[in-house]
Amino acid sequence: MTAVELEILPLQLLFPDPAMYFPYRENTAYLLIICSIMTCSAVNAEEKEGEILPPTIQKLMKGYNKYLRPFFDNGPVTVGMSLDIASIDTISEINMDYTATIFLRQRWTDERLCFEGNKSLSLDGRLVELLWVPDTFIVDSKKSFLHDITVENRLIRIYPNGTVLYALRITTTVACSMDLTKYPMDKQTCTLQLESWGYNINDVMFYWTRGNDSVRGLNTLRLAQYTVEDHYTSVSEAVYETGRYPKLVFHFDLKRNILYFILETYVPSILLVVLSWVSFWISQSSVPARICIGVTTVLTMTTLMMGARTSLPNANCFIKAIDVYLGICFSFIFGALLEYAIAHFCSLHQPHQKNSTVKKLVDEDDADMNGTITAVSGGQNHQNEPADESRNGKQIKRPRDSVLKRLLCVFYCFHVQNPHHIDNYSRLSFPLSFMIINVIYWVYYLYF
Repeated sequence: MTAVELEILPLQLLFPDPAMYFPYRENTAYLLIICSIMTCSAVNAEEKEGEILPPTIQKLMKGYNKYLRPFFDNGPVTVGMSLDIASIDTISEINMDYTATIFLRQRWTDERLCFEGNKSLSLDGRLVELLWVPDTFIVDSKKSFLHDITVENRLIRIYPNGTVLYALRITTTVACSMDLTKYPMDKQTCTLQLESWGYNINDVMFYWTRGNDSVRGLNTLRLAQYTVEDHYTSVSEAVYETGRYPKLVFHFDLKRNILYFILETYVPSILLVVLSWVSFWISQSSVPARICIGVTTVLTMTTLMMGARTSLPNANCFIKAIDVYLGICFSFIFGALLEYAIAHFCSLHQPHQKNSTVKKLVDEDDADMNGTITAVSGGQNHQNEPADESRNGKQIKRPRDSVLKRLLCVFYCFHVQNPHHIDNYSRLSFPLSFMIINVIYWVYYLYF
């Protein structure tokens, strides 16, 4: 095979049907020119690939193995971390998680990257593929992604002493276990845990670069329903079947702002309860008016209770504070409706005959008591035996009759002679009991 044929061979591989691309195939000079251009392009591409890295980096990368960690035979490598919280987008009680955008910065020393000079080298983030980096991951993350607009948001900076700064911009959704028994007067503690995936404590050690000050940005955050009360950091170890791994934990306490719920739920509930008391001042003969108020308030309260649960998990094994309050309000509203039903029934069916019977029994009881007293006084004046026997017989029968008559007296005391008095009693008892229960409720859930 001649030299010309050898040069034409790459073109035959690229263009299996040359007649389609080169109508002047017999023109050998033309093909040689094409081959020369392709060869020059390949040489130029190789030269450009060699010129991607500056001489300093080329010298550092010579013999560098990114698959081996720093200090491979001389103990673990220490990795310092710091965080900047850019935003906390959502905190979901339904999914029990929060979504945050963070700037994660990691520092470690790689003795293989030392170079002469007094200035650091800031490299393109894509060069991270050439270096060893820690295999850090977020423990309770449900989903995370690295921002890549306009390029991947990564930073690599190398210092003369071999220190490497690696920064990332990440948005992550992290699970947060919540106790909602005092919702909406609750406080939640969420965490952000960072661990090493494959390197145990014999290979890598994590630490916070500035202690509690290693996490910044929370003081300037403005959340919709929460206020960040406190935050702190801790260092621990994660123990698994495969070994002990380094772990850093960032804790932050969230307190829910109750003002929104007071205006949205508590105030409407209180107004509905007060509205149900209006029926106590309406005449009992106005049946449609009182029934309309009672039924309307009950249905409105039911709708309010259903709306308050839409933003909460459907299946909860605990009763929340807002459920307790809505249940109290619903009980008072329903009690006001039952109050009119009882008052109206008593006004239509007054048991006059039973009342006269009770009064008769009470009068007989009083007469028997007077007779007993007379018999006792007569026994003192006349010391004859028949009188004593008759008095003893009456005393034997009295305990049984006395219990029955006293029970009837108690029933008579609770009997409402005038049904209109029920409304009078309700005007005082309902507001007073509601106020007492409110005091107990707010003191318990705010201070205990």
